[in-house]
Amino acid sequence: MTDAARSLYIAQPALSRAIRDLERELGLTLFARSGRGVVVTTQGLRVVKLAREALDAVHEIEGLAGQGGATEAELRIASTPSLEPGLAGRLLPAYSAEHPGVRVHIVRCDGRDAVVSAIRDQRADLGLTDLPVPTDLITHPLERQEIVLISPPGLDLPNPVPMRKLNGMRLALPARGSLRRRELDAMFGRYAVAPVVVLETDERNGWLKAVRNGQASLLWYRGMAEQASRAGLVVRSLEPAVRRVIAVVHARKRLPLIAQDFLTTAEKGTAA
Repeated sequence: MTDAARSLYIAQPALSRAIRDLERELGLTLFARSGRGVVVTTQGLRVVKLAREALDAVHEIEGLAGQGGATEAELRIASTPSLEPGLAGRLLPAYSAEHPGVRVHIVRCDGRDAVVSAIRDQRADLGLTDLPVPTDLITHPLERQEIVLISPPGLDLPNPVPMRKLNGMRLALPARGSLRRRELDAMFGRYAVAPVVVLETDERNGWLKAVRNGQASLLWYRGMAEQASRAGLVVRSLEPAVRRVIAVVHARKRLPLIAQDFLTTAEKGTAA
């Protein structure tokens, strides 16, 4: 109760009184005392679920009103930098062609964890990221995107590159301890390879700079291959191929109509 009151910027006794008044008005017991304080009752959980659905419906009505009036509707989509080119170049044009009255705002997030946080904090309606994500989010898989090796020119490597060739290769990698780094380390362990780590950072511009300077190679999504090729870098597949599932994700709640329409457009584009 103390933590809840602090997050609401009200005094704890005032919050307790408000809850007692609500319980009295509804004729329900929403909280029960336990050894550690209070816990939400089964009735309380049901009330919370229905209240959230009611508030979501109100927001959806407000969105409809915005589309019908002078106010432009806005859809907020969180995306990682690696996936943003595909979002902006393929998904958004198809959606905007069908829904010209909706303004789409891309919430740029530095990695999967940041996308999840943007959705949980309600700074974004939808997120575009690779899987897995926590189970409190709903996922709509769209495609499997290949992980490729991006290298400076002049390296004597076949295409595709056998996984064993990564042993001793100079690589720029995400920061140690990050989720993406743990996934790559697991892949290295699976194939018994030990690359030479030249750079450890979550700054993607730093990765590309290291490759352009000839210091290291980089493992990145195929969707970034065009950008790398324009920079004069060499893109090669891996053998065996490594792919990640890319999905649209959102909170477990009723989505605004404009977000539902985006999902329909994205899934339709994937099917095509």
